[in-house]
Order: sequence, then structure tokens, then C-alpha cells
Amino acid sequence: MSSATEASSRRAELAANLAAVRARMVAAARAAGRDPAELTLVAVTKTFPASDVALLAGLGVADVGENRAQEAATKHAEVGSPPRWHFVGTLQRNKAALVASFADVIHSVDRVELVTALDRAAHGPLDVLLQVSLDGAPGRGGAPLADVPRLADAVAAADHLTLRGVMAVAPLGADPAAAFGRLAEAAARLRADHPGATWISAGMSGDLEAAVAAGATHVRIGTALLGRREPQVG
Repeated sequence: MSSATEASSRRAELAANLAAVRARMVAAARAAGRDPAELTLVAVTKTFPASDVALLAGLGVADVGENRAQEAATKHAEVGSPPRWHFVGTLQRNKAALVASFADVIHSVDRVELVTALDRAAHGPLDVLLQVSLDGAPGRGGAPLADVPRLADAVAAADHLTLRGVMAVAPLGADPAAAFGRLAEAAARLRADHPGATWISAGMSGDLEAAVAAGATHVRIGTALLGRREPQVG
């Protein structure tokens, strides 16, 4: 099969998947009594090639997400902007400058030291969300709910960061609806002190409906859009 034929086949596959995901988003919004236009699809392209990012952009996807700093930087260098680049993975402080060099939005701010590093590294306005831990599980990232007010104040005081809202991942093996309900409560408390922090990043391929029902504004979709990922080593 020629490279042109392969590219055409992959584009058709992505287009079909995209249509199915968007249909789910519309149905979920209407079931929750919400306007589908309130929802933003973030296509999580980790482990997939930059060519897939370019194909998705050509299909009208305006936002893509990555969770590994170096992989994301390499793809950004190849594809450029648009699309808008979202960093959705756990972020180490020593990678803050690299991520700030390409990301438009960072979903995984969960400690004050990271706020300081990003503010220092930012080349211009940088949108951030506070990652909230809904179960306290180590290794998955996220600030405890009790730490969110202090973290929000730190972002609000930063010169180059804009506080947009909260992000969370549903706990493994738990009811996503209940988990996202807790996130919605945290988001409401945040908005009471920071009215502009209106974004809720929640929901993935398996639980986007529960996230939308709980008020998610941004859903992070990988598998349902791009297919199953090959296991990564290291």
C-alpha cells in the first residue's frame, strides 16, 4: 500500500471516529440539558505520530493533548499551531520550561512549586487548570481538595498564568459519576473565589457521558478517536 493510500485510509478512519465521538458528546450534552456548544474536544494524541495530529487538524479538531513533554515538543515542532496544544500529563518541575515553550494550556498544575516554575518559564499568557486528586492515589497526580484554594491563589497571583478551572481523572474502579460530582463541587467552590475559572476538564473515552452530566467543559478523548495504543516501554 502506498503512503498516499495509507494516509487516505487513516484520514477516513479518523473522520469516522471523530463523527462518532462528536455524536456521543452531543447526545451527552442534550441528556444533561446542556448546549453541546459548551463542550470542547481535546484529542489526546500521545504515542500516535505527528501525522495523526495533522490529519485531525485538517478534520477540524482545534485542540490536541499530550502527556509526555519531549514527545509533545517534538510533535509541536513538526505540526506547529494551530491546533491548540494542551499538556494533560503529570508535569515535573524540571520539564516546566520545555512544556511552557509549546503548550497553550496545561491541565496538570497540582503544586505551588510548579506554579512558580511555569510562571518563570512562560513566554506569554499561559492557561492553566488545577489538577484535583479525587482519591489521593499516589502517582496519578493531583492536589488534595484541601490544597486547591491555596494553589488557586498562587496561580491568580502569577504574572503570566491564567487560572481557567480544574481537571481530574476518575479514580480507578470507582463510579465516575460520583467522582465527577465531587469535582463539580470543587469547581463551584473555586468559582466562588475566582469567577473566571469556569473550565472543567474531565472525561475520557470510557466515561465522557458521566463527565458531561457533571458539568465538564473539556473532554480528553484518545482511544475512541485514535484507536488502541501500543504499550510503551519505560
